[in-house]
Amino acid sequence: MIHSLIHICRIIKISRTLASHDALFPLDWLPLSKGLILMARLLSGFRVKKDCRTLRPGQKLAIALQKLGPSFIKFGQMLSTRPDLVGNEIASDLTHLQDNLPPFSSLKAIEIIESELGSSISDLFESFDKKPVAAASIAQVHFAVTRTINSENDETDRFDTKSIPREVAVKILRPNIERDFKRDTDLFLWVAKILEFVMPKIRRLHPVASVETFIETVNLEMDLRMEASAAAELRENFSNDNKYIVPNIDWERTSRRVLTTERIEGIPIHDVEELREAGHDLENLVKRASENFFRQVFRDGYFHADMHPGNAFVLNDSSLAVVDFGIMGRIDKETRHYLADMLLGFVMGDYDLVADVHFRAGYVPANKDRQAFKLAVRAIGEPIFGQASSDISIARLLAQLFQVTQQFDMETQPQLLLLQKTMLLAEGVGRQLAPNTNMWQLSQPLIEEWMKENRGPEAKLIEVTTNTLNALERLPKAISNLENITSKTIIDRLDLKKKDTQRLLVIWPLWFAIGLLAVLFWLKHY
Repeated sequence: MIHSLIHICRIIKISRTLASHDALFPLDWLPLSKGLILMARLLSGFRVKKDCRTLRPGQKLAIALQKLGPSFIKFGQMLSTRPDLVGNEIASDLTHLQDNLPPFSSLKAIEIIESELGSSISDLFESFDKKPVAAASIAQVHFAVTRTINSENDETDRFDTKSIPREVAVKILRPNIERDFKRDTDLFLWVAKILEFVMPKIRRLHPVASVETFIETVNLEMDLRMEASAAAELRENFSNDNKYIVPNIDWERTSRRVLTTERIEGIPIHDVEELREAGHDLENLVKRASENFFRQVFRDGYFHADMHPGNAFVLNDSSLAVVDFGIMGRIDKETRHYLADMLLGFVMGDYDLVADVHFRAGYVPANKDRQAFKLAVRAIGEPIFGQASSDISIARLLAQLFQVTQQFDMETQPQLLLLQKTMLLAEGVGRQLAPNTNMWQLSQPLIEEWMKENRGPEAKLIEVTTNTLNALERLPKAISNLENITSKTIIDRLDLKKKDTQRLLVIWPLWFAIGLLAVLFWLKHY
C-alpha cells in the first residue's frame, strides 16, 4: 500500500510536467483519464511553455521526457520502437529524442574508474582528458591514452593494452544511475500491471512484458561488461571484413561501471559535406552500409540496434566504423526466414505468400479471415509498384504492416519492431548520403545470393527434415501438456467474471487516493 501511494505521488508530479509541456495525451491510455488530465492541468496552473505550443504531440512528449530524466529518455526511446502503441508519427518524433544530459564532474568520473579498476588513474592512463566528449542519460565518455606496461610479447597486430600506449575511449556510468532507474522502472511496471488488469483489450500489446523487456534491456545496458561482450561478438562476426570496424575492447580496463575501447577517429557518417571534401564515394558508402546491415540481420541474426548518425563513422580508407553497443537486436533463424519470405512476397506481389507467412508464424491468430488479411496486405503492397526505387522504404512498409495487423489481433513482435526502427534510421542516413539511391537495391546481389542459399528448394528440404525431427522430439511433451492446457482454459473461464468484479474493487479506491493526494499537492503549491 505504501509503495502504491509513493507511485501515485510520482504520477501526480509527472502529470504536472507533462501538462506544462502540453503532452498529456499519454494519459488517455489510462482508465478514468479525463479526471487525471484535469487534475494535471490544475496543478500546472493551465500554463504551457511557449516553445511547446506549435510543436507536434510527439515533439512535445520528447521534450517532456527529457525534462523528466534518464529513465524517461530511455523509455521514450523504447516507445519509438512501438508504433503499435503510440502511432507512427509519435514514434517517429521519439526517434529523435536527444539522449544527452549535462556531464557529471571529472573528479567523480576518476573516482569511479579508480574504485572499479582498483588502480590509480595515473597507473591506468598516461593521460586522461577531463573534459567528456559525450554525456548521455546513462554514461559519459572521456578520451585517454593507456599507460605503457613493459611486456616481452609485443603483438602489435592486436589491441595489446600492455605493451604500447593506445588511444582509447573510456565510458563511465553516471553516479547512482542504477538506483534512479530502479525507482522509475518500478513505477513503469506498476502502471503496466494496472493497465493490464483494468483494460483487458490491451493485453495483446503485452504492456507488462514490454516494460519487463525494457527493464532487462536497461539493466544489461548498465552493466558495461555486457556492452563489451556485445561489441566483441559483433567484431567476431565481421572478423573477415576489414572495411567494417568494431572497436576492440581493453578488457584490462573494463568492469561493470567502466568500459574502455579502442578510440575511433573518423568523420560522422551524417556529415555529407565533410565526406565529400575528403573524397569519399557516398554511393559506395551507402552500398557497404546496406550490405553490412543485411549481413548482421540475415546472416548472423545479431545487429546493432542504435544506428543513429552519431554512432557511425567513416575512416580515412573509407572503412565504416560503429560505436556504442548498449542496444543490440537478436533474431532467431526461423524469424529471419519468415521475414525474408514476407519481403520476398511484397517484392513479387505474391500476397498469398505474405499472408501465409503471418499465419504460419502465428503472428496472426488462426481464427482470423485469411482472405481479408490478404486484401489488407495488398493495400500496403500495391502502392509500391510504379514508384521510383529511391522512394521505396522497406522500413515504412514494415511499419504499415504492423499497423494493419493490429486490426487482426497480431501479437506484438518486439524484435521486429526494433528491427523496423533500426531500418528507418539506416534509410534516413542512406538518403542523406545518396538521395536518389535506394540502399536496399544496392545490396540486391547479396540478398539474391542469401535467398538462393537459404530459401531455395534444397534449403527448404533440409529445413523440412530438421523441423520434422524436432517435432517428433517435442511430440511426447506436447501430449503431456494438452491435459494441463485444457484444464487451465476451463479455470480461466470460471475466473473471468471474478476478475471483472475485482477490477471494480481496485480502480475506485485507487483514483480516490489519487484525488486526495492531488488536493494535498495543490494546497502545498498554491
